[in-house]
Order: sequence, then C-alpha cells, then structure tokens
Amino acid sequence: MLTLRGKCAPRQGTAAARLGHEGEEAAARHLRGLGWKILDRNWRGGHLELDLVCREGDTLVFVEVKTRGADDPALPAEAFTPVKQRRVVRAARAWLAAHQAWNSPCRFDLAGVTRTADGRYHTELTRHVIELSSDAGHPVGGGHTAWQPW
Repeated sequence: MLTLRGKCAPRQGTAAARLGHEGEEAAARHLRGLGWKILDRNWRGGHLELDLVCREGDTLVFVEVKTRGADDPALPAEAFTPVKQRRVVRAARAWLAAHQAWNSPCRFDLAGVTRTADGRYHTELTRHVIELSSDAGHPVGGGHTAWQPW
C-alpha cells in the first residue's frame, strides 16, 4: 500500500496486473485444451518478454495475451499495436537464439481474453496476427527458411 497524505491507497496497477495474470492463466488453459504444449510463460530476455511460447504440432507459436474486463469498451486486440508487435518479434528472435530453435517453424498468435460480468473468462484465439517477410521491415536474423514468418 502507498501512503498518500496519511491515507493508505492501493498501488497503481495492482488490479490490472491481477487481471492480466488471470487472463494469461485462462489463455494457457484454453491452449492446453486445444492440445498445445506450453513451453514458456512470461519468458524474459533482457527487457523483452513473451507471454506464452507454445508448441502446436511441430510449430512454435508465440502467443501474445491481451486481457480486458467486462466493463472495458476496448477490445483486447486493440492493445496489440504495431509497436508491441515489433517488440514481440524481437523477443521471439531472442527466444529462438536462446533455445537454438531457428530451424523450427513458427508463427505469432493473439489470445484476446475478456472477463465476463460473472467473473468467467472468454478466450478468442487469432492465428497469424503478424505477417513477416524479409522485406517487411522486421529483420529477425537466424534461419531464413521459407516456412518461417520472417
């Protein structure tokens, strides 16, 4: 708790952090229910982070999770801006390098999670949310085989 003029106030972001964590839990449950294997959660490489790194069949899937509350007018996908997309691509590059996984086919998905008014979580998965090519302004480096998204 922060003290402001003698009064206790909740820390900024606490509720949002809890909502984000619960949304990631809901997304992970949803993906496991689809038969995916969760390889990493909240993976960090320096200042970069990946929410979920999964395996669907032989494909690595970098999943960005965006969570919104029932009363939030914005859609989860609206928070996945071009700036955030570039950061996820850089984080994926770091993950692939750290795990020597350049030869794995991979893609980027978005899990939009909404907490309903009754406290349940609804997850909507959008596949292939970032389309990359070597000339798309997203240099990734590493293996440049045809099936990789870069």
